[in-house]
Amino acid sequence: MKKSSMKKSSEIAALGVFLALAMILSYVETLIPINFGVPGMKLGLANMVTVILMYIFSPSQAFLISMLRILLSGLLFGNTMSLIYSYAGGVLSFVIMYLCFRTKKVKMIPLSVSGAVSHNAGQLIAAAILVTNYNIVFYLPVLIIAGIITGLITGSVSAAVHSRLIKLNGFS
Repeated sequence: MKKSSMKKSSEIAALGVFLALAMILSYVETLIPINFGVPGMKLGLANMVTVILMYIFSPSQAFLISMLRILLSGLLFGNTMSLIYSYAGGVLSFVIMYLCFRTKKVKMIPLSVSGAVSHNAGQLIAAAILVTNYNIVFYLPVLIIAGIITGLITGSVSAAVHSRLIKLNGFS
């Protein structure tokens, strides 16, 4: 079923499934016992859903699902501080990805990398403001490297899943 011919109810149902998938990926990420050597760093598995939604639905729908996922994950698996950091990272990440997406020149993997790096930067900015210690920005180079690595991984998986969705379901 193509996006243009998708009925509103089918679209809402599909977005609900993507929200559920993002929630599951957020939860799975809390279970991964791997210490990446960077405090608080995660793979960003749920970001794959946001990236894919930008391409098969629209940036506005991707933003809605991303913000709902952050809220629900924060309430279920986090605390107030994690919610603040997640929103700071999520909003900055989405803005940067949206600007890249609008150019129509940025493919899915670099889009994911830009999102991962800017997500880390957004969280770091929030942390610097909340703890009123701006020396924390010296942590940025480590977070940039981490964002590039995780963005490459999640972007590659997103591109593969997107390709399969197009072939199997006719999403475009």
